[in-house]
Amino acid sequence: MQEETVKAMIEFNKALMSMKMPWPLWIGLLLALNAIGAIYFFGAIEAKVVFAAFIAGMLTTTAIFRAKGFVRLLGIGHIFWLPLLPWLVTRLESIGLDSPLGYWIVAVIVVDGISLVIDAVDVFRYLRGEREPYLPAPGGTH
Repeated sequence: MQEETVKAMIEFNKALMSMKMPWPLWIGLLLALNAIGAIYFFGAIEAKVVFAAFIAGMLTTTAIFRAKGFVRLLGIGHIFWLPLLPWLVTRLESIGLDSPLGYWIVAVIVVDGISLVIDAVDVFRYLRGEREPYLPAPGGTH
């Protein structure tokens, strides 16, 4: 990874943790489910796909953060969840709800689904003109 990207990721995470409660807890929950949970269940294809969507989203949000700062447009990074969540729903029938993997998949579907609603509202608000960054882009450009 390029040094600039790593620096941007660090700055982005600092920005996330500087948000008012309960947002840092919400971010922690998303991280726990989509990264740590995926690593725990990594033997399952569902976990690999969740982890891939998490990484793709993280790279997307970092790129937006580098360009624009901490703006409402960052929610677009979760666009990878739009195909992921319906696919996970289809996987539940063969996995079942009575296993740890099934419980984890349901949690991912519910929490990521709620996050998508929050993200959609934020992106809509950005498109309607609320473009002022919560924190500026690294290096002060945006």
